[in-house]
Amino acid sequence: MENKMFCYQCQETAGCKGCTIVGVCGKKPEVAAMQDLLIYVTKGLSAVTTALRAAGKNVDRNVNHLVTVNLFTTITNANFDREAIIDRIKDTLKVKADLLAQLGDTADLPEAALWNGAEAEFDAKAKTVGVLATENEDVRSLRELITYGLKGLSAYSKHANVLAQDDEEVDAFIQRALAATLDDTKSVDDLVALTLETGKYGVQGMALLDKANTTAYGNPEITTVDIGVRKNPGILISGHDLKDLEMLLDQTQGTGVDVYTHSEMLPAHYYPFFKKYKNFAGNYGNAWWKQKEEFESFNGPILMTTNCIVPPKDSYKNRLWTTGAAGYPGCNHVAADENGHKDFSALIEQAKTCPAPTEIETGSIVGGFAHEQVFALADKVVDAVKSGAIKKFVVMAGCDGRMKSREYYTEFAKALPKDTVILTAGCAKYKYNKLNLGDIGGIPRVLDAGQCNDSYSLALIALKLKEVFGLADVNELPLIFNIAWYEQKAVIVLLALLYLGVKNIHLGPTLPAFLSPNVASVLVKNFGIAGITNVEDDMKLFFGA
Repeated sequence: MENKMFCYQCQETAGCKGCTIVGVCGKKPEVAAMQDLLIYVTKGLSAVTTALRAAGKNVDRNVNHLVTVNLFTTITNANFDREAIIDRIKDTLKVKADLLAQLGDTADLPEAALWNGAEAEFDAKAKTVGVLATENEDVRSLRELITYGLKGLSAYSKHANVLAQDDEEVDAFIQRALAATLDDTKSVDDLVALTLETGKYGVQGMALLDKANTTAYGNPEITTVDIGVRKNPGILISGHDLKDLEMLLDQTQGTGVDVYTHSEMLPAHYYPFFKKYKNFAGNYGNAWWKQKEEFESFNGPILMTTNCIVPPKDSYKNRLWTTGAAGYPGCNHVAADENGHKDFSALIEQAKTCPAPTEIETGSIVGGFAHEQVFALADKVVDAVKSGAIKKFVVMAGCDGRMKSREYYTEFAKALPKDTVILTAGCAKYKYNKLNLGDIGGIPRVLDAGQCNDSYSLALIALKLKEVFGLADVNELPLIFNIAWYEQKAVIVLLALLYLGVKNIHLGPTLPAFLSPNVASVLVKNFGIAGITNVEDDMKLFFGA
């Protein structure tokens, strides 16, 4: 039977092989088709911009931003709105046509750069340009690995762009790499090299976002975040975009409406800038996959600034708002004006008519252990290592998800020896950040650096520890990497770590479906990439116990 779609970019893809009827995420085949086409025309546009740069011509910043938002739009759980994606395809084709006119000589361009079909042709074209259009399994695997890494990098770049930070070198690479995935002359070795180069620019992109966030909002600091509720009506903000949060907080001042974070927005509380807002209440709920019940009980409007959207229940669909690259059909969308400003007044007015959030838990979470905060504690950490109070660090960054097998990470955290400290970032932390794991000489046993992009902090911390202990190689540190992944932002984090020379990373709960056996074996052979098994056996592997 012919596939209605094919997508295997996330960890939860059907049977760890690929979604062929409907996405496990809820993505319909007709949406998947338009996402495939959007990627195709974006690769075509990128071939044109790469040729323009080679000819010594400048590419406008707006074109760079178009590319990154296009890629962001196709990330898992970001945008389910077929019409919105069609609009982006049309915009991309128009921009591409304008740039082709500037280029002149188009003889060496791939077909994707020259295709300019009408909307009536979109569905037919989409059927010919999806993932399976690349027949060679290993080439397909590497092209997709690169593309997914670029999607993650684009997400981080877009967040930096919103805060007035751009890196033309990163944008040029994204486009050059996208164009390279269209080039049938590229060998498997060429694509392996490009994969590692993607990791290099992943580091650069995360550094750009770190600079953007810390310049705008200060360096994260140790912060206790309330997880209970207040008595005022509230707005719940989820996703990753701190600028959206800033605008929402500004606009809710004096309205009687509180603002709560959800999932990956939790680390916003760690930035000094946001502490001035008295109506910045705390964090509500857990990781993205629990949102159906948590959005229900929150009672007020929810603003999704990025992924991860779970198709909403009708009971709260009218309270779910999207912005940026996120979208869901039937939900209200808040667009930015020409100056980047967003008007959230409709959300605020809706919030005033809603009951206060229903309390689902009480207590607090401690976080804010980004690189500068940990560097400030460096002497204390070093002394603890030298005294033997801390024997090992375990990096448990990455994503959470709905699969029952992910309970492994909760049990793994519980089973860790008491002289072990967890370094985390991303929503994977919700598997263990509410456990009472205690501290070691005042150092909490869970050090939360922030969002998934703040894995950059974890890399800097590892490199700092290497320097402090006078080691030649980061792999000589008492450091274990046991990382959970779900979507494409985790892919760029993985590639960035590989570029930095980190070896023996364990990845779970499953290895990516998009890794062909041969590509997986290259990663195993060169970098020691491995999966997870069970808590008992992995404890023996990591600790010999």
